[in-house]
Amino acid sequence: MKPARPLRFLRLSAVCAFFFLLAAPAWALPDREIAGREAVDAWLALVDHGKYAESWAATAPLFRESIPEKKWVELITQVRTPLGKAEKRTLKALFYTDALPDAPPGEYIVVQFETKFAGREDLALETLTPMLNQETGAWEVCGYYIK
Repeated sequence: MKPARPLRFLRLSAVCAFFFLLAAPAWALPDREIAGREAVDAWLALVDHGKYAESWAATAPLFRESIPEKKWVELITQVRTPLGKAEKRTLKALFYTDALPDAPPGEYIVVQFETKFAGREDLALETLTPMLNQETGAWEVCGYYIK
C-alpha cells in the first residue's frame, strides 16, 4: 500500500528542511561580514607570527595616521610577548555597523574572539575592527584591543 500523499509531503519537507539547515552557515553571513572576517584572520596571522611592522602596514589609513609604526611595534611587543602564542580563538561576536564611538562615519565590522594564550590562564577577549576602505574596497583593521 502506498503512503498517503500528505505523509510523502511531510517526509520530503523534513528532508528539505534538514538540508536547508545544513546549508545555513554557508549563507548566514552577508558578504561584507565574511570579507571583514577574512581581513581580520589575515591580519591576526601577521601579529601571531610577530610580524608587527607588517601588521601596521596592513592596517587602515585611519590606524596608521593615529600611531606611528615604531610606536605600534613597541606597544604590540609589550602586550603580546607576555601572552605567548595564541593557542585557540573562539568567535564570540561579529557584526556590521556604520557608527562607532570616537570614529569617523564609515563601514565597520566588529569581531570579537575569546582567545586562549599560552602565557595566560584565563581567556582574553580580543576585539578587532576592520573598516571598509572606500578607495580600494578592501576591509582593513583599524582597531585592535585585548582585555
